Amino acid sequence: MRVALLANLKKNAPTWPNMSPDRWDDLDSEETIQAILEALAAGGHEATFLEGDVSLYDSLRKFKPEICFNICEGHFGNAREAVVPALLDTMRVPYTGSDVLTLALALDKPMTKRILAYHKLPTPPFQTFERVNEHLDPDMRFPLFVKPSREGTGMGVTAESIVYDEGQLRTQLRRLFDRYDQPVLAERFIDGREVTVGVVGNLASPVAWRMPENEDAPRIQRGLHFLPPLEVDMSRYPKEEAGVYTSRIKTEMAHEFHYLCPAPLPAELVEDLNWLTAATFRVTGCRDVARVDFRLDAEDGNKPYILEINPLPGLNPEYSDLCIEGKAAGWSYEYLVNRILDEAIERYDMST
Repeated sequence: MRVALLANLKKNAPTWPNMSPDRWDDLDSEETIQAILEALAAGGHEATFLEGDVSLYDSLRKFKPEICFNICEGHFGNAREAVVPALLDTMRVPYTGSDVLTLALALDKPMTKRILAYHKLPTPPFQTFERVNEHLDPDMRFPLFVKPSREGTGMGVTAESIVYDEGQLRTQLRRLFDRYDQPVLAERFIDGREVTVGVVGNLASPVAWRMPENEDAPRIQRGLHFLPPLEVDMSRYPKEEAGVYTSRIKTEMAHEFHYLCPAPLPAELVEDLNWLTAATFRVTGCRDVARVDFRLDAEDGNKPYILEINPLPGLNPEYSDLCIEGKAAGWSYEYLVNRILDEAIERYDMST
């Protein structure tokens, strides 16, 4: 099958004076692109890389792919991850992964949390700030965790993201407004272990987006394959990271990533994490692949809280969470990549 791998390479990203040095931290490396191309070729496909920028319309008309393997993060706009899928929908070109609505939603962390709260899924209490002097809601209590609303790869996340009083909160808000020029999310800091769960597949129909009110109702997970949970081994990182999965860990230390996979968790807790992953996948409308990040509350018996969902999880074969989880499940990198593609092919009913 003719497959166009759509991505945004760091080396191709636009630059301008005084831009934030971490502006393109979530874009892909040539190493990742080459690995995916080789995996697709191993699956018997004719694969070509196309940069997901303003040249893409002409590139797609020239290459004429049967399907696209989309991992584009986008360059500009509040819904930048949804820009390329919008073009693909307009051109009626099939693609892997979630659609425009889901990608726009998931990039906006506060909006995602509103959806989770509406469906009564556990996520830390939160408030969105648009001004430094905005009043803190009376039901919010310190410590809080403060981060940009629409960034990935831990951008803006440092040890200083944990704030313990009003003064620290205002300082961090000012710092993030100046650097990222977007609303800032403050949520109750959950002191505990950080775990992520990857999932590949699609929920079998019929599936309602509204979660059932009856807690004893069947847990609908049919069609999804859960990968082993991965725990970031924070004990292996410098103390100055403050037990936080920071931007520095995700970028500068990416090739010396310390993790536990499968995470040493009781089977009952893994089952609960899988259910919450399926529920989050379901209510946000994800397709084919995603990764859900959790914190386990050490003060409340390791109760899991959903931090966010990533419908475009990283696919670097050496250090991306999803790839490590796939390896722990006994999947080769080639199998993981082609399994994601196969899920999309089946969803579009393109199987021969």
